[in-house]
Amino acid sequence: MVTLTESSGNADNYNENSYDVVVVGGGAAGLSAALVLGRARRRTLVVDAGEPRNAPSAHLHGYLSRDGMAPADFLAVGREEIARYGVELVRDRALTAIRDADLTPGAPGRAPGGSDLTPDGFTVTLASGRTVRARHLVVATGLRDELPPLPGLAARFGRDVIHCPYCHGWEARDLPTGVLATSPLSAHQALMVTQWSDDVRLFLHEVPESDLADEDRRRLAAAGVEVVPGEVTGLVVTDDRLTGVRLGDGTVHDRAVLYVAPRPVPRDELLTSLGAEMRETPFGRYPVIDERGLTSVPGLWAAGNASGFAEQVVNAASRGYRAGAAINGELLFADLDAKAAEPA
Repeated sequence: MVTLTESSGNADNYNENSYDVVVVGGGAAGLSAALVLGRARRRTLVVDAGEPRNAPSAHLHGYLSRDGMAPADFLAVGREEIARYGVELVRDRALTAIRDADLTPGAPGRAPGGSDLTPDGFTVTLASGRTVRARHLVVATGLRDELPPLPGLAARFGRDVIHCPYCHGWEARDLPTGVLATSPLSAHQALMVTQWSDDVRLFLHEVPESDLADEDRRRLAAAGVEVVPGEVTGLVVTDDRLTGVRLGDGTVHDRAVLYVAPRPVPRDELLTSLGAEMRETPFGRYPVIDERGLTSVPGLWAAGNASGFAEQVVNAASRGYRAGAAINGELLFADLDAKAAEPA
């Protein structure tokens, strides 16, 4: 097993704390980017706060060759792999990041391996007090799920309270299923769930029935989804299993699984503080990126759920890979152009 080192380096040691790339976030996207960069012989640091979004889940699904693997085991294997190529990983939190171009210019220096830090590089301050510098910065901090404030919901999230049929639908197939509405868009979630169960009830909770679109009403009826008005006040749990959903009038609907759409809260503090252009979506605010993951700020990249809501594990790993390969090319050609511009 690779050992996570405590981040306690000497911030005054320029070489020790200078990297080609710093990756903030040690999930699928961050580790994938680091793997590509390590194999490209780039001095790379991964800063991991240890807060994976899928921690409540017992297994991950839909990732070819890794289907059914425990998320913690998946990350452990990833850490082992990046360590083979000299990538450093510290358990720490990135508090701030500043573009070096925004700082008072200092004496130029060279990172280990001969890579020049450019005015477009970054200085990152960690919670431990350590300061590191990077020519390029990858933000792969993901997002957190904010659940409705319903008693008992959070305790069962990732077990029989779930959010994604592609992640959990097979395991919940053919069970009496409920969908807890958090907005009119929950009608779409209920319709999707009918692919895995013929017994689906949409609990409107605090969503007025009049807010459902006529097209959704027709589709729900065609799919056999029962629409249940009234506020949900709690869950019924028997022998550590969900057995029902209780309404405010005291009635209980027997259900074995409940889908809910959490409110996604992107961890975008570093991106916004660095001035990355953002875009508003129905699922939160995310950075404007090109097809490689480059934001509007030179040298600043976003991958995984830091770049979009729908990046599941396999997609996040792909995004990280693409960003890592693109960054290596950017560094390579920047160095070649600088060398070509030197006096003969």
